[in-house]
Amino acid sequence: MFTFLHKYASPQYFYSWSASWQKWASIIAALLMSVGLYYSLLNSPADYQQGETVRIMYVHVPAAWLSMFGYMVMASAAIVTLIWRIKVAEIMIAQCAVIGASFTALALITGMLWGKPMWGAYWVWDARLTSELVLLFLYFGVIALSGAFDDERAGARAAAILTLVGIVNIPIIHYSVEWWNTLHQGPTVSKFDSPSAHPSMLIPLLVMALAFKAYFFAVLFKRARTELLLRERNTSWVKALLKEAV
Repeated sequence: MFTFLHKYASPQYFYSWSASWQKWASIIAALLMSVGLYYSLLNSPADYQQGETVRIMYVHVPAAWLSMFGYMVMASAAIVTLIWRIKVAEIMIAQCAVIGASFTALALITGMLWGKPMWGAYWVWDARLTSELVLLFLYFGVIALSGAFDDERAGARAAAILTLVGIVNIPIIHYSVEWWNTLHQGPTVSKFDSPSAHPSMLIPLLVMALAFKAYFFAVLFKRARTELLLRERNTSWVKALLKEAV
């Protein structure tokens, strides 16, 4: 397993195989996003209570899911960084933080827009909203730590430690509506035996969630490949790539 990990995570090999993954993730994201937006905005019904504002759900919910999923990917990279000190994993921490922070901010903004007509206020100190805001600050902290050291690898290790400390916030976000009496809507999709959402809403929502996830990996591979070239710019394999490009 360790040989497999080191082989596929070596900078040159990662740059080679990740190109096709980035390409296919981009294509899948574009296709799913097109289908998801069409059905969620044009074909899905309005809610009998919320009216047309329910359509915010098709962006808000996938963004919220991605905010937590991105953190779990970042935490996985943090474990690899601290145990095996693989350079690609170190890069993944910083790049996941940037993308995760973007999705978290999107989830908070769309949640505020959705909350205004539902709760009468853009923001309430609800357990789910507050823990999601903490997640945004954790992402910011990881981004700051990654760039706070002259030694990039030392910054990556510091960011990895903060990432693993902050992982306790993920179950708090997920179970907050069950642990505390909150204004936030309870779980609907996660009840796989009897989801509360009607299929006409559930299917477009799941398509959008898959589109967001494919987009996440497309951007992650793109950013990681670019950062890897910057860090490895003085190596022979990067110089060879530049000669081929010219």
